[in-house]
Amino acid sequence: MPIPIVNSIASWFLKKRFHQIDLFLKYPVEVQEELLHSLLDKAKNTEIGREYDFSSIKTYREFADRIPVTTYEDNEARIERSRRGENNIFWPKPIKWFAKSSGTTNAKSKFIPVSDESLENCHYAASKDLLCMYLNNNPSSHLFLGKGLRLGGSKELYKDNGTVYGDLSAILIDNMPFWAEFSSTPSNEVSLMGDWETKLDAIVSQTINEKVTSLAGVPSWMLVLLNAVAEKTGKDNLFEIWPNLEVYFHGGVSFDPYVDQYKKLLPRDTFRYYEIYNASEGFFAIQDHNSSNELLLMLDYGIFYEFIPMDTYGTPEEKVIPLSEVEKDKNYAIIITTNAGLWRYKIGDTIRFTSIDPYRIKVTGRTKHHINAFGEELIIENAEAALRKATHLTQTEIVDYTAAPIFMEGKEKGAHEWIIEFKTPPEDFDFFSQLLDKALQEVNSDYEAKRNNNTTLKAPKIHCARERLFYDWLKEKNKLGGQHKVPRLSNTRNYLEELLTLNN
Repeated sequence: MPIPIVNSIASWFLKKRFHQIDLFLKYPVEVQEELLHSLLDKAKNTEIGREYDFSSIKTYREFADRIPVTTYEDNEARIERSRRGENNIFWPKPIKWFAKSSGTTNAKSKFIPVSDESLENCHYAASKDLLCMYLNNNPSSHLFLGKGLRLGGSKELYKDNGTVYGDLSAILIDNMPFWAEFSSTPSNEVSLMGDWETKLDAIVSQTINEKVTSLAGVPSWMLVLLNAVAEKTGKDNLFEIWPNLEVYFHGGVSFDPYVDQYKKLLPRDTFRYYEIYNASEGFFAIQDHNSSNELLLMLDYGIFYEFIPMDTYGTPEEKVIPLSEVEKDKNYAIIITTNAGLWRYKIGDTIRFTSIDPYRIKVTGRTKHHINAFGEELIIENAEAALRKATHLTQTEIVDYTAAPIFMEGKEKGAHEWIIEFKTPPEDFDFFSQLLDKALQEVNSDYEAKRNNNTTLKAPKIHCARERLFYDWLKEKNKLGGQHKVPRLSNTRNYLEELLTLNN
């Protein structure tokens, strides 16, 4: 199909879709409230709907007062019954699919329900919106004259009691229309391979001769793949392999630690980077403009949003607020109610609103992944901004990192302890450490106050990790590839101690 026709079809679809998007841009609170009542009405005759009498809930306040905020553990028993084939527990239609998610490095897997509605009206709807927004912003795009290189999870699908569980990307691939495979690479067979290292070799072999126009996947693992492609072909510039490559759709982890390495592999000013924010529980936000550093919160994908201000999170004063009450530049934990039967569910992510008209966000980290042992409230967004500055000033590149507190002992003051794996290490490690400490103080006033005159915190202790340390650590845990992530910050020393032991 000629490119003008393809882009015209996309433009036609987008014009229809823009009317709906415009609706939630102009009336975000009303759209969200209508969605909430629709979800309550659909589920009123389910087990949970009868337990909390959904049919009598008329206002958001009644909804919030009656239904408790929950974690996976609170929902696990009902989800397990649903996985065994029971119906009408938390969603009226039978749920066949469960996205297996183990978070960062937790040993225990979670099984997130994926309904037909969430597949069609959330995950696939978001994919269409993303492509259409990109084409609208780049009308001369040749995206559909080639293939999209997708790097998803590597778990196969397992059938169990008439239901199916597996990595979300495997579920999405398995449910895509048959023609979608023709516009993607690698093949479904390779995409769903279970062993990461075997799969990596197969992807490289299968894609280097394809006409690739886009990339999609988690930045850390996509970088491993692209470096493997460069090594296999002997090319430093990936445009020599894929001259028509024009955009990378990324999400899952922050792009900041990797941006310089991508620019070396993809040295073309016109190359685009588009961020998305999705998870096993749903698709939440999309970068809708070229070169933007914020994401538009999508309010009509069957997800009702609530938020917990992080300054009250986990305290007796913890409060939950609707979208209408959020404030710009504050950090919030996200609570979702979804068209897959999750009700007031904590997903464990934190975000910051960069705008409230419209509602735009940046992902700032995880509720469990921060350091606040001394009141410093260091979050992932702070850590990565500081690392970005320190690496830029020392012309270094980072592969991975994690940090944890050194707890006070006797008269000894506390500190933060980091282990960083460099692709290009600093010439003067002490200077790098000083720059990182200074940058952390610049981005986090609480950290600065604790570091002032070494009042509470001493200077951070930083270790240089051996090559492939984090890769080997994830491999030991059977967590290579896909959506698996290294925990960046922790309030305990568990991850750090394991890595230090493996680093010896």
